[in-house]
Amino acid sequence: MQPLAKLPVTIVTGFLGAGKTTLLRHLLAHAGGRRIAVIVNEFGELGIDGAILRQCAIGCSEEEAEGRIFELANGCLCCTVQEEFFPVMRELVARRGELDHILIETSGLALPKPLVQAFNWPEIRTACTVDAVITVVDSPAVAAGTFAAFPEQVDAQRRQDPNLDHESPLHELFADQLTSADLVLLNKTDLLDAAALAAVRAEVAEELPPAVKVIEAQGGELPLDVLLGLNCATELHIDARRTHHDEEDEDHDHDQFDSFDLVLPEAEEARLLAALKDTVAEHGILRVKGFAAIPGKAMRLLVQGVGQRFDRHFDRAWGEGEARVSRLVLIGQDLDRTAIEAQLQAALAG
Repeated sequence: MQPLAKLPVTIVTGFLGAGKTTLLRHLLAHAGGRRIAVIVNEFGELGIDGAILRQCAIGCSEEEAEGRIFELANGCLCCTVQEEFFPVMRELVARRGELDHILIETSGLALPKPLVQAFNWPEIRTACTVDAVITVVDSPAVAAGTFAAFPEQVDAQRRQDPNLDHESPLHELFADQLTSADLVLLNKTDLLDAAALAAVRAEVAEELPPAVKVIEAQGGELPLDVLLGLNCATELHIDARRTHHDEEDEDHDHDQFDSFDLVLPEAEEARLLAALKDTVAEHGILRVKGFAAIPGKAMRLLVQGVGQRFDRHFDRAWGEGEARVSRLVLIGQDLDRTAIEAQLQAALAG
């Protein structure tokens, strides 16, 4: 009996709202018969991204889809890698004869390098290999010089002395995600003109070795042959890639980022979006995502916001007996949950 080949693993990283989940949805929808397991590392108590991805279980029942999605719900994958990641990978390794590929979506705050290094653990390295690290870039945010769509509050904990030429933690995280990349995907390029896109390419190139390819996309829509089967074996050379966080203690955390979920009443779509935009602007919320109940609509509204930019569409009908309420995850720095909830409830009341 021939030994099983190593199971390829693609790690998808990138900042909040760059389009990682959209990319995974595209990969699953065009899997072409590939048997793919997905690990979703969600920053927040609600499994929003996991729920989105379950809708993409092409050709299998809901029960089978549940078995393919492993969701880690305790924050950054780099921070929980020794607690939750290992048992999940051990289960997938035991089933690797049933699988063709593993996709891992990190949270937008995760550092890719510690995750890649975990693939050198004895119980994983003999069974799996990192096919590639794909870093998804929010091109309009980089063109604006912010790296994220709403940077002011993300940079709130920048070093105190404004006269010093310090890089912000956000820029360091962006640079580290690029340093770990085998392939960089410039997403949302349809929102930029040629000059702005050229500037983004130049800025990204500063953090990359020449061998790393940079490709453009809208909504992560690229052929699977471009994204999978790259055979990079990234775990073998990740230690040589120097990042800003190499000297940090191993138990580093990202506690400066808060996340919590809110349950809100039904509200008209325009009213909900206006309330969210006002609240984001006032409180420095970086990311909003979840599901909303709209009066008179038989389907729930999927909402994903990055700063002042909100995408939404009706994704599925409300289930029988399912409570028609809005459930949203909010992510940011130093968030005042009580004030945010009160503001949203007041804006949606009546």
